[in-house]
Amino acid sequence: MTTANIDHADVVIVGTGHGGAQAAIALRQHGHEGSILMIGRDNAPPYERPPLSKEYLAGDKGFERIMIRPETFWGQKDIALRLGAAVTAIDPAAHRLTLSDGSQVTYRKLIWSGGGDPRRLPVPGAVLPQVFYVRDKSDADAMMAALEGGAKRAVVIGGGYIGLEAAAVLRKLGCEVTLVEMLPRLLARVAGEELSTFYAEEHRRQGVDVRLSTGVHSVLGEDAGKVTGVRLDNGEDVACDMVVVGIGIVPAVGPLIAAGAAGSNGVDVDFCCRTTLDDIYAIGDCAAHANDFADGAVIRLESVQNAHDMANTVAKAIMGEKEPYHALPWFWSNQYDLKLQTAGLSLGFDATVLRGDPETRKFTVVYMKGGVPIAFDCVGTMKDYVQGRKLLESGAGKIDPALLADPEVAIKDLL
Repeated sequence: MTTANIDHADVVIVGTGHGGAQAAIALRQHGHEGSILMIGRDNAPPYERPPLSKEYLAGDKGFERIMIRPETFWGQKDIALRLGAAVTAIDPAAHRLTLSDGSQVTYRKLIWSGGGDPRRLPVPGAVLPQVFYVRDKSDADAMMAALEGGAKRAVVIGGGYIGLEAAAVLRKLGCEVTLVEMLPRLLARVAGEELSTFYAEEHRRQGVDVRLSTGVHSVLGEDAGKVTGVRLDNGEDVACDMVVVGIGIVPAVGPLIAAGAAGSNGVDVDFCCRTTLDDIYAIGDCAAHANDFADGAVIRLESVQNAHDMANTVAKAIMGEKEPYHALPWFWSNQYDLKLQTAGLSLGFDATVLRGDPETRKFTVVYMKGGVPIAFDCVGTMKDYVQGRKLLESGAGKIDPALLADPEVAIKDLL
Protein backbone atom coordinates (compact mmCIF):
# COMPACT_ATOMS: atom_id res chain seq x y z
CA MET A 1 0.00 0.00 0.00
CA THR A 2 1.22 3.48 -0.86
CA THR A 3 0.57 6.22 1.68
CA ALA A 4 0.91 9.47 -0.20
CA ASN A 5 1.99 12.96 0.76
CA ILE A 6 2.01 14.26 -2.81
CA ASP A 7 0.62 17.70 -3.54
CA HIS A 8 -0.71 17.05 -7.07
CA ALA A 9 -2.38 14.21 -8.94
CA ASP A 10 -3.89 13.99 -12.38
CA VAL A 11 -7.05 12.49 -10.86
CA VAL A 12 -7.89 12.91 -7.19
CA ILE A 13 -10.62 10.71 -5.74
CA VAL A 14 -12.21 11.77 -2.47
CA GLY A 15 -13.54 8.73 -0.63
CA THR A 16 -12.15 5.22 -0.26
CA GLY A 17 -15.39 3.25 -0.21
CA HIS A 18 -16.87 1.22 -3.05
CA GLY A 19 -17.28 4.15 -5.42
CA GLY A 20 -13.86 5.65 -4.90
CA ALA A 21 -12.08 2.31 -5.11
CA GLN A 22 -13.93 1.27 -8.25
CA ALA A 23 -13.24 4.66 -9.89
CA ALA A 24 -9.50 4.16 -9.39
CA ILE A 25 -9.65 0.56 -10.62
CA ALA A 26 -11.75 1.47 -13.66
CA LEU A 27 -9.43 4.32 -14.64
CA ARG A 28 -6.51 1.89 -14.81
CA GLN A 29 -8.64 -0.69 -16.63
CA HIS A 30 -9.54 1.91 -19.26
CA GLY A 31 -5.93 2.85 -19.84
CA HIS A 32 -5.44 5.92 -17.68
CA GLU A 33 -1.68 6.33 -17.19
CA GLY A 34 -1.65 9.54 -15.14
CA SER A 35 -1.28 9.75 -11.39
CA ILE A 36 -4.23 8.79 -9.17
CA LEU A 37 -4.59 9.81 -5.54
CA MET A 38 -7.34 8.54 -3.26
CA ILE A 39 -8.08 10.59 -0.14
CA GLY A 40 -10.09 9.01 2.65
CA ARG A 41 -11.23 9.96 6.12
CA ASP A 42 -10.91 6.31 7.12
CA ASN A 43 -7.58 5.11 8.45
CA ALA A 44 -7.97 1.70 6.79
CA PRO A 45 -7.41 0.86 3.11
CA PRO A 46 -10.54 0.50 0.96
CA TYR A 47 -13.00 -2.04 2.30
CA GLU A 48 -16.62 -3.10 1.84
CA ARG A 49 -19.18 -1.28 3.97
CA PRO A 50 -22.26 -3.59 3.85
CA PRO A 51 -20.63 -6.38 5.93
CA LEU A 52 -20.11 -3.95 8.82
CA SER A 53 -23.69 -4.52 9.96
CA LYS A 54 -23.67 -8.17 8.94
CA GLU A 55 -20.75 -10.63 8.71
CA TYR A 56 -18.05 -8.36 10.15
CA LEU A 57 -20.07 -7.37 13.20
CA ALA A 58 -21.06 -10.99 13.72
CA GLY A 59 -17.42 -12.06 13.63
CA ASP A 60 -17.99 -14.29 10.61
CA LYS A 61 -15.57 -12.30 8.46
CA GLY A 62 -12.32 -10.70 9.53
CA PHE A 63 -11.15 -7.40 8.08
CA GLU A 64 -8.94 -9.06 5.45
CA ARG A 65 -12.02 -10.72 3.97
CA ILE A 66 -13.91 -7.45 3.50
CA MET A 67 -11.06 -5.50 1.92
CA ILE A 68 -11.95 -4.47 -1.65
CA ARG A 69 -8.45 -5.43 -2.77
CA PRO A 70 -5.37 -6.65 -0.88
CA GLU A 71 -3.24 -3.82 0.51
CA THR A 72 -0.50 -4.48 -2.04
CA PHE A 73 -2.88 -4.00 -4.97
CA TRP A 74 -2.95 -0.21 -4.77
CA GLY A 75 0.80 0.15 -4.97
CA GLN A 76 0.98 -2.36 -7.81
CA LYS A 77 -1.49 -0.25 -9.78
CA ASP A 78 0.34 2.98 -8.87
CA ILE A 79 -2.70 4.28 -7.00
CA ALA A 80 -1.65 6.43 -4.05
CA LEU A 81 -3.66 6.55 -0.82
CA ARG A 82 -3.81 9.35 1.70
CA LEU A 83 -5.71 7.95 4.65
CA GLY A 84 -7.04 9.61 7.79
CA ALA A 85 -7.53 12.89 5.93
CA ALA A 86 -10.67 14.87 5.13
CA VAL A 87 -11.20 17.53 2.48
CA THR A 88 -12.27 20.74 4.17
CA ALA A 89 -12.36 23.14 1.22
CA ILE A 90 -12.32 23.17 -2.58
CA ASP A 91 -11.10 25.98 -4.84
CA PRO A 92 -12.61 24.94 -8.19
CA ALA A 93 -10.94 27.75 -10.13
CA ALA A 94 -7.47 26.74 -8.91
CA HIS A 95 -8.33 23.02 -8.99
CA ARG A 96 -7.11 22.82 -5.40
CA LEU A 97 -8.20 20.98 -2.26
CA THR A 98 -7.44 21.87 1.33
CA LEU A 99 -7.21 18.94 3.73
CA SER A 100 -7.91 18.64 7.42
CA ASP A 101 -4.20 18.72 8.25
CA GLY A 102 -3.82 22.06 6.44
CA SER A 103 -2.04 20.62 3.41
CA GLN A 104 -3.21 21.28 -0.14
CA VAL A 105 -3.53 19.07 -3.20
CA THR A 106 -4.16 20.15 -6.78
CA TYR A 107 -5.85 18.05 -9.44
CA ARG A 108 -6.77 17.94 -13.12
CA LYS A 109 -9.96 15.97 -12.51
CA LEU A 110 -11.71 15.41 -9.19
CA ILE A 111 -14.06 12.52 -8.37
CA TRP A 112 -16.08 13.06 -5.20
CA SER A 113 -17.19 9.81 -3.61
CA GLY A 114 -17.65 11.10 -0.09
CA GLY A 115 -20.73 9.05 0.79
CA GLY A 116 -22.56 10.28 3.84
CA ASP A 117 -22.41 10.70 7.58
CA PRO A 118 -24.84 8.92 9.91
CA ARG A 119 -27.85 11.01 10.79
CA ARG A 120 -27.45 11.72 14.49
CA LEU A 121 -30.12 10.99 17.03
CA PRO A 122 -31.39 14.44 18.13
CA VAL A 123 -32.31 13.65 21.73
CA PRO A 124 -30.73 14.20 25.17
CA GLY A 125 -28.12 11.58 26.03
CA ALA A 126 -27.41 10.64 22.41
CA VAL A 127 -23.72 11.56 22.82
CA LEU A 128 -23.03 8.89 25.43
CA PRO A 129 -20.18 6.59 24.39
CA GLN A 130 -22.37 3.47 24.20
CA VAL A 131 -24.54 5.03 21.48
CA PHE A 132 -23.30 3.54 18.22
CA TYR A 133 -23.73 4.19 14.51
CA VAL A 134 -22.72 1.71 11.82
CA ARG A 135 -20.94 3.62 9.07
CA ASP A 136 -17.29 2.61 9.14
CA LYS A 137 -14.95 -0.01 10.58
CA SER A 138 -14.26 1.96 13.74
CA ASP A 139 -18.00 2.06 14.49
CA ALA A 140 -18.32 -1.71 14.12
CA ASP A 141 -15.12 -2.27 16.14
CA ALA A 142 -16.48 -0.12 18.96
CA MET A 143 -19.71 -2.14 19.01
CA MET A 144 -17.75 -5.39 19.08
CA ALA A 145 -15.67 -4.07 21.98
CA ALA A 146 -18.85 -3.21 23.92
CA LEU A 147 -20.18 -6.71 23.34
CA GLU A 148 -16.91 -8.26 24.42
CA GLY A 149 -17.05 -6.02 27.49
CA GLY A 150 -20.30 -7.59 28.59
CA ALA A 151 -23.10 -5.63 26.88
CA LYS A 152 -26.12 -7.96 26.69
CA ARG A 153 -29.09 -5.65 26.19
CA ALA A 154 -29.43 -3.41 23.14
CA VAL A 155 -31.94 -0.90 21.85
CA VAL A 156 -31.83 -0.48 18.08
CA ILE A 157 -33.35 2.76 16.82
CA GLY A 158 -34.53 2.67 13.22
CA GLY A 159 -36.41 0.00 11.28
CA GLY A 160 -34.58 0.29 7.99
CA TYR A 161 -32.06 -2.21 6.65
CA ILE A 162 -29.16 -1.09 8.86
CA GLY A 163 -31.25 -1.35 12.01
CA LEU A 164 -32.75 -4.70 11.06
CA GLU A 165 -29.38 -6.19 10.11
CA ALA A 166 -27.82 -5.00 13.34
CA ALA A 167 -30.75 -6.39 15.34
CA ALA A 168 -30.36 -9.77 13.64
CA VAL A 169 -26.63 -9.93 14.42
CA LEU A 170 -27.13 -8.84 18.02
CA ARG A 171 -29.73 -11.57 18.52
CA LYS A 172 -27.33 -14.10 17.01
CA LEU A 173 -24.73 -12.96 19.53
CA GLY A 174 -27.15 -13.55 22.39
CA CYS A 175 -28.28 -10.00 23.16
CA GLU A 176 -31.74 -8.98 24.27
CA VAL A 177 -32.88 -6.56 21.55
CA THR A 178 -35.61 -3.95 21.46
CA LEU A 179 -36.11 -2.33 18.06
CA VAL A 180 -37.82 1.06 17.95
CA GLU A 181 -39.33 2.50 14.76
CA MET A 182 -41.28 5.75 14.71
CA LEU A 183 -43.28 4.84 11.58
CA PRO A 184 -46.18 2.36 11.62
CA ARG A 185 -44.17 -0.36 9.87
CA LEU A 186 -40.62 -1.50 9.20
CA LEU A 187 -38.94 -0.62 5.90
CA ALA A 188 -41.74 1.87 5.30
CA ARG A 189 -39.67 4.05 2.98
CA VAL A 190 -38.40 1.28 0.72
CA ALA A 191 -40.89 -1.61 0.68
CA GLY A 192 -44.56 -2.51 0.61
CA GLU A 193 -46.66 -3.82 3.45
CA GLU A 194 -46.14 -7.49 2.57
CA LEU A 195 -42.40 -7.25 3.14
CA SER A 196 -42.78 -4.99 6.18
CA THR A 197 -45.18 -7.40 7.85
CA PHE A 198 -43.00 -10.41 7.07
CA TYR A 199 -39.85 -8.89 8.58
CA ALA A 200 -41.68 -7.60 11.65
CA GLU A 201 -43.03 -11.08 12.30
CA GLU A 202 -39.65 -12.69 11.57
CA HIS A 203 -37.79 -10.45 14.01
CA ARG A 204 -40.41 -11.05 16.68
CA ARG A 205 -40.13 -14.80 16.07
CA GLN A 206 -36.38 -14.45 16.60
CA GLY A 207 -36.98 -12.76 19.95
CA VAL A 208 -36.71 -9.06 19.04
CA ASP A 209 -39.13 -6.76 20.84
CA VAL A 210 -40.35 -4.68 17.87
CA ARG A 211 -41.96 -1.36 18.79
CA LEU A 212 -43.68 0.42 15.90
CA SER A 213 -45.13 3.95 15.85
CA THR A 214 -42.77 4.68 18.73
CA GLY A 215 -40.32 7.54 19.11
CA VAL A 216 -37.37 8.12 21.42
CA HIS A 217 -37.44 10.84 24.06
CA SER A 218 -33.91 10.43 25.42
CA VAL A 219 -31.02 8.09 26.13
CA LEU A 220 -30.49 7.48 29.83
CA GLY A 221 -27.12 7.13 31.52
CA GLU A 222 -25.16 7.24 34.73
CA ASP A 223 -22.90 10.09 35.75
CA ALA A 224 -19.90 8.06 34.59
CA GLY A 225 -21.31 8.10 31.07
CA LYS A 226 -22.59 4.56 30.95
CA VAL A 227 -25.84 3.99 29.05
CA THR A 228 -28.56 2.51 31.25
CA GLY A 229 -31.61 2.73 29.01
CA VAL A 230 -33.76 4.54 26.49
CA ARG A 231 -36.84 6.55 27.37
CA LEU A 232 -39.54 6.21 24.74
CA ASP A 233 -41.93 8.98 23.75
CA ASN A 234 -44.72 7.23 25.70
CA GLY A 235 -42.71 7.62 28.90
CA GLU A 236 -41.60 3.99 29.15
CA ASP A 237 -37.97 3.27 30.01
CA VAL A 238 -36.28 0.34 28.27
CA ALA A 239 -33.16 -0.85 30.09
CA CYS A 240 -30.09 -1.49 27.93
CA ASP A 241 -26.29 -1.50 27.87
CA MET A 242 -25.89 -0.13 24.36
CA VAL A 243 -27.84 1.74 21.68
CA VAL A 244 -27.49 1.29 17.93
CA VAL A 245 -28.84 4.06 15.72
CA GLY A 246 -29.73 3.54 12.06
CA ILE A 247 -31.89 6.47 10.96
CA GLY A 248 -30.30 7.32 7.61
CA ILE A 249 -27.39 9.39 6.39
CA VAL A 250 -26.63 13.00 5.59
CA PRO A 251 -24.77 13.31 2.25
CA ALA A 252 -21.17 14.38 2.85
CA VAL A 253 -20.99 17.16 0.27
CA GLY A 254 -20.33 20.27 2.39
CA PRO A 255 -17.12 21.38 0.64
CA LEU A 256 -18.70 20.89 -2.79
CA ILE A 257 -21.76 22.98 -1.96
CA ALA A 258 -19.60 25.63 -0.30
CA ALA A 259 -17.55 25.81 -3.49
CA GLY A 260 -20.69 26.55 -5.53
CA ALA A 261 -21.87 23.13 -6.72
CA ALA A 262 -25.62 22.82 -7.23
CA GLY A 263 -27.49 20.50 -4.91
CA SER A 264 -30.03 20.31 -2.13
CA ASN A 265 -30.28 16.61 -1.29
CA GLY A 266 -26.67 15.70 -1.99
CA VAL A 267 -24.92 17.20 -5.01
CA ASP A 268 -26.51 17.36 -8.46
CA VAL A 269 -24.86 15.49 -11.32
CA ASP A 270 -25.64 15.09 -15.02
CA PHE A 271 -25.85 11.97 -17.19
CA CYS A 272 -22.08 11.45 -16.92
CA CYS A 273 -22.01 12.22 -13.18
CA ARG A 274 -20.53 15.70 -13.67
CA THR A 275 -21.32 18.33 -11.07
CA THR A 276 -21.91 21.96 -12.03
CA LEU A 277 -18.26 22.68 -11.18
CA ASP A 278 -15.70 22.26 -13.96
CA ASP A 279 -13.74 18.99 -13.91
CA ILE A 280 -15.52 17.72 -10.78
CA TYR A 281 -17.60 14.54 -10.78
CA ALA A 282 -19.63 12.98 -7.97
CA ILE A 283 -20.69 9.38 -7.51
CA GLY A 284 -22.40 7.07 -5.06
CA ASP A 285 -24.60 7.83 -2.07
CA CYS A 286 -24.15 11.59 -2.32
CA ALA A 287 -24.88 12.03 -6.05
CA ALA A 288 -28.38 13.24 -6.94
CA HIS A 289 -29.15 12.13 -10.49
CA ALA A 290 -32.05 11.65 -12.88
CA ASN A 291 -32.62 7.90 -12.77
CA ASP A 292 -34.12 6.12 -15.75
CA PHE A 293 -35.69 3.48 -13.49
CA ALA A 294 -37.50 6.15 -11.46
CA ASP A 295 -39.18 7.73 -14.49
CA GLY A 296 -36.37 10.27 -14.65
CA ALA A 297 -36.92 11.58 -11.11
CA VAL A 298 -33.84 13.07 -9.43
CA ILE A 299 -32.88 10.74 -6.58
CA ARG A 300 -29.95 9.53 -4.53
CA LEU A 301 -29.25 5.81 -4.29
CA GLU A 302 -27.43 4.41 -1.28
CA SER A 303 -26.17 1.15 -2.72
CA VAL A 304 -23.00 -0.63 -3.76
CA GLN A 305 -24.44 -1.08 -7.26
CA ASN A 306 -24.97 2.64 -7.74
CA ALA A 307 -21.49 3.56 -6.48
CA HIS A 308 -19.85 0.88 -8.62
CA ASP A 309 -21.69 1.71 -11.85
CA MET A 310 -21.34 5.47 -11.44
CA ALA A 311 -17.60 4.96 -10.93
CA ASN A 312 -17.41 3.14 -14.25
CA THR A 313 -19.37 5.92 -15.95
CA VAL A 314 -16.96 8.57 -14.66
CA ALA A 315 -13.85 6.59 -15.55
CA LYS A 316 -15.09 6.24 -19.11
CA ALA A 317 -15.99 9.94 -19.30
CA ILE A 318 -12.53 10.98 -18.13
CA MET A 319 -11.06 8.71 -20.80
CA GLY A 320 -13.26 10.30 -23.49
CA GLU A 321 -16.08 7.73 -23.58
CA LYS A 322 -19.19 9.64 -22.57
CA GLU A 323 -21.85 7.02 -21.92
CA PRO A 324 -24.93 8.09 -19.95
CA TYR A 325 -25.38 6.42 -16.59
CA HIS A 326 -28.03 3.74 -17.09
CA ALA A 327 -27.97 0.85 -14.64
CA LEU A 328 -30.80 -1.08 -13.03
CA PRO A 329 -30.65 -0.51 -9.26
CA TRP A 330 -30.28 -3.58 -7.08
CA PHE A 331 -29.82 -4.14 -3.37
CA TRP A 332 -29.56 -6.95 -0.84
CA SER A 333 -29.97 -7.56 2.87
CA ASN A 334 -28.97 -10.52 5.04
CA GLN A 335 -30.97 -11.06 8.23
CA TYR A 336 -30.72 -14.30 10.19
CA ASP A 337 -30.71 -17.06 7.56
CA LEU A 338 -32.79 -14.96 5.15
CA LYS A 339 -31.43 -13.30 2.04
CA LEU A 340 -33.44 -10.48 0.52
CA GLN A 341 -32.55 -9.39 -3.01
CA THR A 342 -34.17 -6.38 -4.62
CA ALA A 343 -34.17 -5.38 -8.28
CA GLY A 344 -35.54 -2.08 -9.49
CA LEU A 345 -37.13 0.81 -7.61
CA SER A 346 -40.60 0.57 -6.12
CA LEU A 347 -41.07 4.36 -6.04
CA GLY A 348 -44.63 5.30 -6.97
CA PHE A 349 -45.97 1.74 -7.18
CA ASP A 350 -49.75 1.48 -7.24
CA ALA A 351 -50.17 -2.28 -6.73
CA THR A 352 -48.26 -5.33 -5.57
CA VAL A 353 -48.35 -8.96 -6.60
CA LEU A 354 -47.41 -11.62 -4.05
CA ARG A 355 -45.65 -14.58 -5.59
CA GLY A 356 -45.35 -17.50 -3.20
CA ASP A 357 -46.24 -17.82 0.48
CA PRO A 358 -44.42 -15.78 3.16
CA GLU A 359 -45.15 -18.59 5.63
CA THR A 360 -42.60 -20.71 3.76
CA ARG A 361 -40.03 -17.88 4.16
CA LYS A 362 -39.54 -17.99 0.38
CA PHE A 363 -41.58 -15.52 -1.66
CA THR A 364 -41.42 -12.54 -4.02
CA VAL A 365 -43.23 -9.22 -4.00
CA VAL A 366 -43.62 -7.65 -7.42
CA TYR A 367 -44.27 -3.90 -7.47
CA MET A 368 -46.50 -2.65 -10.28
CA LYS A 369 -47.19 0.77 -11.73
CA GLY A 370 -49.92 1.08 -14.32
CA GLY A 371 -49.84 -2.68 -14.82
CA VAL A 372 -46.08 -2.70 -15.50
CA PRO A 373 -43.60 -4.42 -13.13
CA ILE A 374 -41.10 -1.87 -11.76
CA ALA A 375 -39.38 -3.76 -8.92
CA PHE A 376 -38.96 -7.16 -7.28
CA ASP A 377 -38.33 -7.96 -3.62
CA CYS A 378 -37.16 -11.57 -3.48
CA VAL A 379 -36.82 -13.41 -0.16
CA GLY A 380 -34.97 -16.68 -0.71
CA THR A 381 -36.04 -16.77 -4.36
CA MET A 382 -32.81 -16.34 -6.30
CA LYS A 383 -34.36 -17.48 -9.57
CA ASP A 384 -37.07 -14.81 -9.35
CA TYR A 385 -34.42 -12.20 -8.65
CA VAL A 386 -32.21 -13.13 -11.60
CA GLN A 387 -35.12 -13.41 -14.01
CA GLY A 388 -36.83 -10.33 -12.56
CA ARG A 389 -33.71 -8.24 -13.21
CA LYS A 390 -33.69 -9.34 -16.83
CA LEU A 391 -37.37 -8.53 -17.18
CA LEU A 392 -36.88 -5.03 -15.79
CA GLU A 393 -33.81 -4.41 -17.93
CA SER A 394 -35.76 -5.48 -21.02
CA GLY A 395 -38.30 -2.72 -20.47
CA ALA A 396 -41.20 -5.15 -20.61
CA GLY A 397 -44.66 -3.60 -20.63
CA LYS A 398 -47.86 -4.69 -18.95
CA ILE A 399 -48.01 -8.24 -17.62
CA ASP A 400 -51.03 -10.15 -16.35
CA PRO A 401 -50.79 -10.08 -12.52
CA ALA A 402 -52.22 -13.59 -12.36
CA LEU A 403 -49.23 -14.91 -14.30
CA LEU A 404 -46.80 -13.05 -12.07
CA ALA A 405 -48.51 -14.44 -8.98
CA ASP A 406 -48.14 -18.05 -10.12
CA PRO A 407 -44.80 -19.48 -8.89
CA GLU A 408 -45.16 -22.26 -11.46
CA VAL A 409 -44.82 -19.68 -14.24
CA ALA A 410 -41.18 -18.74 -14.76
CA ILE A 411 -40.63 -15.00 -14.94
CA LYS A 412 -38.31 -15.49 -17.90
CA ASP A 413 -41.28 -16.85 -19.85
CA LEU A 414 -43.07 -13.50 -19.40
CA LEU A 415 -40.42 -11.55 -21.29
